[in-house]
Formats: sequence, structure tokens, C-alpha cells
Amino acid sequence: MKRIQWFPGHMTKALRMMENEVSLADGIIYVLDARCPAASFNPKLRGIAGSKPVLYILNKSDLADERADNLARLIPNSVKVNAAVASSRKDIIGAINGLVAEKRERNLAKGYSKTYRFLVVGVPNTGKSTVINLLAGSKRTVTGNKAGVTRGKQWIRLDGFELMDTPGTMPPACEDQSLALHLAYVGSINDDILDLDDIALELLGELYEKYPKRLEERYGITGGSKLEMLESVCAKRGFIMRGGEYDFERGIRAVIDDFRKGRLGRITLDTPEAVRSVYGQA
Repeated sequence: MKRIQWFPGHMTKALRMMENEVSLADGIIYVLDARCPAASFNPKLRGIAGSKPVLYILNKSDLADERADNLARLIPNSVKVNAAVASSRKDIIGAINGLVAEKRERNLAKGYSKTYRFLVVGVPNTGKSTVINLLAGSKRTVTGNKAGVTRGKQWIRLDGFELMDTPGTMPPACEDQSLALHLAYVGSINDDILDLDDIALELLGELYEKYPKRLEERYGITGGSKLEMLESVCAKRGFIMRGGEYDFERGIRAVIDDFRKGRLGRITLDTPEAVRSVYGQA
């Protein structure tokens, strides 16, 4: 398949903006996709954080299965949530307070308090704005199930701390194309620059390897090549054109949409080995 590449100019600009603003922050809140925490990590942002504490929020946990619990344990200072539900607010607030607990105690011992500030970062479509809206208790930022919704910088004042929402930023390159595919599956890469034919076929192949029962239950797939699996999708869903030919375009979109919207069940893409490699855990 064609190699997946990205890094539009506005992301370079966003990285520069974060480098300028990080000096004002007390810590970094890194929003990841719980289904692929290795793929949704941008190594460039590690350099921006420097020595500042980092909280990793593994969002969209409602779309990930129990394998995501094992991945979360490999990532320091992490909390697994679904920011679309109100009950996650308490978990995130507690984790944020824990991030600066020692600093707060030192400051109080010296006789002063302050408002703590955090940059909220992550690759596109991981739910940064959804996390901020949850914490704010109202819709304070623009959200959308599409890569690249947030573009400009904005500080959001909350009780006891402030957050800056930042544009989604991809790494300048992804040498591991398996991780790049995971980003494509979850919608972190703009579909307009992807060959969705290849993406759907690769997704079917990976799901058959890891979750064969899901494909059998949804599409009646019991094996075969990736193309034969796509044919099964079309046959099961009735995507047949005049003359009896399969409507592969509809089949391709159905596979991708079914995965992204959780219709194939809760799925975790990344492996413990990939997470250890990215986060440096033994």
C-alpha cells in the first residue's frame, strides 16, 4: 500500500506556538486515544514539555477493550476516561491536582497560592476540546469528530487552574507505518489525504488477526484475502450495483465508519510492545 505521510504547515506553526507558551505552564495534559496510546503520542511534544510534569489522559476508553487497561499501566501518570460522560470529570480533576500536589504544598508552605496553568496537547481527534469542555462544565471550545478542528490558542479559566487548548499536532514523520495506520483508522489523519481503499483493507486484515469473531458477527467474514473480506462486507450489507458488481466504495466507508463509531465492539489496536517502545517502560 502507499506510504502514509502528513505534516501540513499549520502543525509546524502550532508546535512553535506551544514552545512559546510552555514557559507559562506548570504542566502538560496529553490527551491520547485509549485504543492506540502509542500511535497517538507525538515525540515532538516530549521535547516541548521538558522537565514539566505530564498527565496522560487515555480518552475514548468506551471504544477500547480490557487490553487498554494493560496499556495504561505501562504509561506513567495516566488516567483512562471517556470525556463524553460527566462522571469522568472527577477522575481527571483528581489526576490534575495530583500532578501539581507537591508544588502546591511547597508554595503553601511559603505562604502563597497560585492558579496553575496547563497546556492541553495531543494529535488531532483525540478529544482535547471534549476534555476541556467536560472540566469547564460547559461548551467552551469547538469540538468535532474530524481531524484539525482546533486551530488557534485559547486559555480557558476554571476553578483553581487554567487550561490552554492547542491545535492537534502530528509528529513530523512516522517511521512505523503500523502506528500510522492506527492513526488513520481512528480519524486522526484527515481522510482527504488518505487512500481509503488501502485503509479499509488494512483495517479488515488487522481486525481479522486480532478480533476475528467481531468480523464474523458483523459481516459474516470467516477468512479469505482482504479483498474477499471486503466482498463479504458488501454482500452482507447489500452493497450491490447494477450488473451484480460489488459497490466497494460504500463497503470501504462502512468498514471505517463501523470501526470509528464502535459498531464492531470495543477494540484496542496498539500492543504492549509498541507502548513500551514509545514511553520507555521496561
